[in-house]
Amino acid sequence: MCRTTTLKPRFAEGEEWLEKFDLSAFTKEIKELGDKLLREQGEDDVRHLRKMVFWCNMCAAIGLLGMGWFKWNIVSIVALSTWTFTRWTMIAHHTCHGGYDKCHPNKGRWNRFKFAVGSFWRRLCDWFDWMMPEAWNVEHNNRHHYKLSEKEDPDLVENNMRSLRKSEMPLPLKYLKLSVLMVTWKWFYYAPNTYKELKMAKMRREGKSLPAGKWDPEDPVTFQEILSGQNPFYSMSEFFAVVAGPYFVIHFLLLPLPYLFIGRYMGLGDTLYLNALVNLFAAELLTNFHAFFAVVTNHAGDDMYRFRKSCRPFSGSFFLRQVLASAAFDMGTDPIDFFHGFLNYQVEHHLWPSLSMLSYQKAAPQVQAICAKHGVPYIKQNVFWRLKKTTDIMVGTANMKWFPLEYENKFLAIDSVAPAGTQLDSKKEE
Repeated sequence: MCRTTTLKPRFAEGEEWLEKFDLSAFTKEIKELGDKLLREQGEDDVRHLRKMVFWCNMCAAIGLLGMGWFKWNIVSIVALSTWTFTRWTMIAHHTCHGGYDKCHPNKGRWNRFKFAVGSFWRRLCDWFDWMMPEAWNVEHNNRHHYKLSEKEDPDLVENNMRSLRKSEMPLPLKYLKLSVLMVTWKWFYYAPNTYKELKMAKMRREGKSLPAGKWDPEDPVTFQEILSGQNPFYSMSEFFAVVAGPYFVIHFLLLPLPYLFIGRYMGLGDTLYLNALVNLFAAELLTNFHAFFAVVTNHAGDDMYRFRKSCRPFSGSFFLRQVLASAAFDMGTDPIDFFHGFLNYQVEHHLWPSLSMLSYQKAAPQVQAICAKHGVPYIKQNVFWRLKKTTDIMVGTANMKWFPLEYENKFLAIDSVAPAGTQLDSKKEE
């Protein structure tokens, strides 16, 4: 009698393209496109930035001028939320990456080493949010971008949500807990964790050992760890004084203060001031939710890959990983892109972090064409569908994919003998 054996497929479904994939040819085309986009940046990119800044400032004006006159002012709430969201995801994000270093005439402000950093005044004027700009630059611009979907990636959703994923609580309670996180995550998770990354970077530069204890450097530090005293990097008082406190006091207490004086002058007592507080609080919840949609969903889902080993920045493996571990959203016009915070060009942004918003608009169809030519999956879906995929990962009903180890090693070996040192290679953020 013959015995029948079933061979395990070499590739998972949808990975057959790897067998014929030419990493060197793909890398060459991506590098050439990036260099071309960088050379073409100029006055058009500056005009586009000014246009986006104007739209952002108009949201601020509408929100601030209307927030005191009655409670739950939907127009003011949406405007204030959008102001906060776009100031971070569009203006600060791309400027802090160096997207306007070479093309903007005002080198004293629109430069990654100047914008929002160096003093509290610059933070207040350029980008005032829960996160400390210097801390965010380390956590996002360096750690996240150059460790994408590795264990060392501080924004790796599957790793950061391990406790919820492994929890035995009923699934509805998991979603309830996640719903609370969606409207609080910037101050609860992002501000504390970015500051942790800044502290760790400083210790590494000074040659100091990381604090001893039963903790993993890749695990996130949240407000919960600070409250419970389990954060070995800084105290609650330091976090409040340096990171979150200035924003809380100025944005929520001092910013609406003119309405207190106007209300008392008009004989309305504290009513206008309290109205403004309510609308600012509602806008805070909404902007967290909006940012969660556009930010957290970029690299999570059962169609996104994880990687075991690090790669050289702007190598073939690097470029390939940016495509395989990033999701793009609906795109193509300034209004659509504005409400996505220009994070809908996530693939293009991760390929070349130091380009302008306008360059990403130009790049997207060309990147999609290159990926189609080489058989590389380019994920582009509606942000609401990406939200579902992200929450599935967070609650543990789905898992991210691991890139085949055979090809991870193969591509890293190709990188090791490939020439390095292109124009974009030199632009890794410090």
